[in-house]
Amino acid sequence: MQTSKRSALVTGGSGGIGAEICQRLARDGYHVYVHANTALDKAQAVVESIQSQGGSAQALAFDVTNAEAVAQVLLPILEESPIQILVNNAGIHDDAVFPGMQAEQWHKVINVSVNGFFNVTHALMMPMIKTRWGRIINVSSVAAITGNRGQVNYSAAKGALHSATKSLALEVASRSITVNAVAPGIIATSMTADVFSKDDIAKIVPMKRAGTATEVADLIGFLASKQSAYITGQIISINGGMA
Repeated sequence: MQTSKRSALVTGGSGGIGAEICQRLARDGYHVYVHANTALDKAQAVVESIQSQGGSAQALAFDVTNAEAVAQVLLPILEESPIQILVNNAGIHDDAVFPGMQAEQWHKVINVSVNGFFNVTHALMMPMIKTRWGRIINVSSVAAITGNRGQVNYSAAKGALHSATKSLALEVASRSITVNAVAPGIIATSMTADVFSKDDIAKIVPMKRAGTATEVADLIGFLASKQSAYITGQIISINGGMA
């Protein structure tokens, strides 16, 4: 789909924080590619919501861990025009204390966050470099900063994203491409509703409340904007003072 607008791709854009990021970028005037792994209907629902508000969006489905699947979907789009804003939001949990963690749990979580980052970012990199403008924003977690019991795999995956963020930022800074990571703490979504009670949150978070998906999306919207042009290689926490 050709568009005169700058385009943004949000992986894991079909629900929770991802959907809110898509909405924010659409309101900021970007054409948004809303990605889902398999649930294309959920991505399409986000697209329809964006379009109902006058925005521009398209749903995409592919497995970020499969380089061939990524290329099959993205290369035809990139032949038409570059995608200059990338939000690597796809990620999964598969928690277990380390002695009881299975190899499959370890590799699955690492695969989505780290190999998924490589596959999607690599596909978009050269077209972005050629235009000499871009924004890459990796969604991480407070777990990568503080650690978390039962999440050695998840913490390792997000910690790797932090290192990749800093290194890639150095490589592409001269091309006016910024690379940053956003590390949310406890964010009120359907995924966290059954995990943390209000009392739990009051004990863990100095602000004594969970963050909202809108607050995360607003930060990402700023990092995607021209106003953030001199910010790169940073890990930005949004966690109510947890770390």
